Amino acid sequence: MNTYTSHKPSSVQLKSWIILISLGVVWGSSFILIKKGLVVYDPQQVACLRLSIAALTFLPFLISRWSKVDWTKWKPLLVVGLCGSGIPAFMFSIAQTEVSSSVAGILNSLTPLFTLILGVLIFGNKGTLMKYLAVFLGLIGAGILIFMGKGAGIEGNIWYGLLIVIATICYGTSGNTVATYLKNMNSLTLSSAAFTSVGIPAIIYLFAGTNFIGQLRYEEGAWLALWYIVLLAVFGTVIASVFFFMLVKWTSALFSSMVTYLIPIVALLWGVLDGELITLYHFLGMGLILSGIYMSRQKKKVEMTKL
Repeated sequence: MNTYTSHKPSSVQLKSWIILISLGVVWGSSFILIKKGLVVYDPQQVACLRLSIAALTFLPFLISRWSKVDWTKWKPLLVVGLCGSGIPAFMFSIAQTEVSSSVAGILNSLTPLFTLILGVLIFGNKGTLMKYLAVFLGLIGAGILIFMGKGAGIEGNIWYGLLIVIATICYGTSGNTVATYLKNMNSLTLSSAAFTSVGIPAIIYLFAGTNFIGQLRYEEGAWLALWYIVLLAVFGTVIASVFFFMLVKWTSALFSSMVTYLIPIVALLWGVLDGELITLYHFLGMGLILSGIYMSRQKKKVEMTKL
């Protein structure tokens, strides 16, 4: 029986919170970087660039750690690669052609709900009533931001928002897969194997199926847009993924997914800097989201137990 409770050493608790907040800042900035990349490149190119750069960054680590990868677990590794990065990269890039970066960050906070649902229905997890209340409290906060926050509502085609919902289902699947099947694998080794597997096909498609080289040579702003995507890939995919898997192994899939409750706050702040309006509803939503995170961490009564 694996449990994560407040009885963990205080140093681990502190590190867990530091990683959680840092991931919130990094991933909360991802949506504005995607938006900047889409100024020049199409959604498929942005997704492929993100995955390709991540794969090339991970490749040296994969080569050096090849013998340490448990290749008998290739199926969960592939699931993590596809669901933790591959599919969401395309979903978010396509969605943000019609949905603002603020809304993308808000909808991303659905991840804990799907992590919880998938964990119970598929992965055999058991959640307490307080855990459920914590998740739904955060979702209420996200709902307020979506439906009542002027300037942060669904500004584009609402159906494109469903692509982000699909991405959050993928994230929930990935987090549960790591916690269930890959908890004993080193975070860097896990990230290298999982993301290189989806990055290589992305590299092939980028150069063989798009006009990336031509745009880079002749289109104005192409290099700047590429730089935004490099930041997105290196910090938002490579570095953040390693620390996220570390957090999953230290805590639980559900607590780790709570990082998505911090992401809307950062995304909205970037939206304000980019000219979007913020209202009192935003602060109310943010307060509920942070309250949900706090509730999820209270004492043994709210622990998540994997039987």
